[in-house]
Amino acid sequence: MTTRLAIIPLLTLASQAMAQAELRPNIVYIMTDDHTAQMMSCYGNSYMQTPNLDRIAQEGVLFRNSFVANSLSGPSRACMITGKHSHKNGFTNNEHGVFDGSQQTMPKLLQAAGYQTALIGKWHLVSQPTGFDHYEILHGQGEYYNPSFLQMDGTTRQASGYCTDVITDKAIDWMEQRDKEKPFILFVHHKACHRDWLPDLKYLREFEDQTFQKPSNFDDTWQGRIAAQQQEMTIASAHDMDLVYDNKVYLPGDKSRLAGTYLAYVNRLKPEDRERYWAFHDSISCDFYRRFPEMRERALAGELNGKPGERTMEVAAVTDWKYQRYMRDYAKVTKSLDDNVGRLLDYLRQHDMLDNTLVVYTSDQGFYMGEHGWFDKRFMYEESLNTPLVMLLPDGYKRRGEIGEMVQNIDYAPTFLEMAGVKVPSDMQGESLVPLLRGEKTIGRWRDAIYYHFYEYPAEHSAKRHYGVRTDRYKLMHFYNDIDAWELYDLKEDPQEMHNVYGDPAYAKVQKMMHAKLKKLQKQYDDDIEEQLKK
Repeated sequence: MTTRLAIIPLLTLASQAMAQAELRPNIVYIMTDDHTAQMMSCYGNSYMQTPNLDRIAQEGVLFRNSFVANSLSGPSRACMITGKHSHKNGFTNNEHGVFDGSQQTMPKLLQAAGYQTALIGKWHLVSQPTGFDHYEILHGQGEYYNPSFLQMDGTTRQASGYCTDVITDKAIDWMEQRDKEKPFILFVHHKACHRDWLPDLKYLREFEDQTFQKPSNFDDTWQGRIAAQQQEMTIASAHDMDLVYDNKVYLPGDKSRLAGTYLAYVNRLKPEDRERYWAFHDSISCDFYRRFPEMRERALAGELNGKPGERTMEVAAVTDWKYQRYMRDYAKVTKSLDDNVGRLLDYLRQHDMLDNTLVVYTSDQGFYMGEHGWFDKRFMYEESLNTPLVMLLPDGYKRRGEIGEMVQNIDYAPTFLEMAGVKVPSDMQGESLVPLLRGEKTIGRWRDAIYYHFYEYPAEHSAKRHYGVRTDRYKLMHFYNDIDAWELYDLKEDPQEMHNVYGDPAYAKVQKMMHAKLKKLQKQYDDDIEEQLKK
């Protein structure tokens, strides 16, 4: 017979277990594609205002030095969910391979610990998602207009509406229907702000009166940087930035390298919406042809390459026009994104969930907004290496304001696990951000350098394979495969990375120090690429 006194300890233990479960925070992880810190006003950008993203930074924390381990969509996502660099999780690039869904991932570990796990939006890892109680994912890159979603039963359903709105709707619907007795992690993965930047129709005319200031290194000639000279991600080039696909210059009968893909995306609109779309963009196309009548055929044929030796006044004028179109479309897509982040925040606040929910906003990598004359990402230069990262913290985490320590996307998995009370596996290569979020002093106990490795070449945009190390002041990169070139930058003296000082006697000690740091990190992360190259 159980006595009353014997029951009390049992009740106490049960109460403690319930209390512990209640303290485990929910996690809402919002990740965009190709959104860059230059297009967030909380990072000091004057291009546009992002009031809802700013709410997260103002009420929580903003990471000033947030980086990726591989600046490419699929590999970045694999790094995030595994807490490991690309060579360890096996998904090194988008062109080849399938993510091994049988391996250990952070969602699987949270699921095993009693968390509900859901993924809405972009998966981009080729394989079928594992470790999720629920998912609805876009096929590949997905579509901006009336997007199709792969369901857990293998069927595909086409949604009606603008992709950013639809993903948010589905995320809120899932939170409404979830088991309210369990903690959850919800991955909200947007297509925005990915190429080709098709805006919500209600924002077609937004930013049309705005002239965006070009970065000071927009006309970079890439002297002393061989890999930069050989890339194919230049705004000036009609091959790289397609006049039809990227700039929406199209009149019936026009053909370009990517025109067919563009038309397929637009044709997803309902007839009445398509008519509205073309009414606006026809005026833009006519404006281009009026301005540059002699450049039309060359631009459509991809013959304008914009290389330093061919930057005539006409080519420069076309390039400036393309830049403004690019910036306006990107800003329109970003505005919809910011709106929908606000919708999610409002839902969490209205349902009294913010006290026990970690809200994370980030992107899978940064992006070039004209720096070096480029769009896209891939390179280890700052604009694509750096990714925005802001967080709203649950109760118990007192840090507010900016965090200056260097963090990477391999850190997200161990962070979420520790916050959920789940043991972090020893083979995860990232570091938990919990000490930073608690406001603990980390002097001498935090990393002083980060490691990067990009593999996708040959491929779209022709960014050479490279790896490197970055400290708070210096960056060392090695481009390899069909090239053997080293680059070294002093980020304090040359924040725009215009002057490669590798081999400069004045930086001999720095160069030696950075090589030592590179070898140390390669050993730490078990990446023997330099040994492979010696064979």
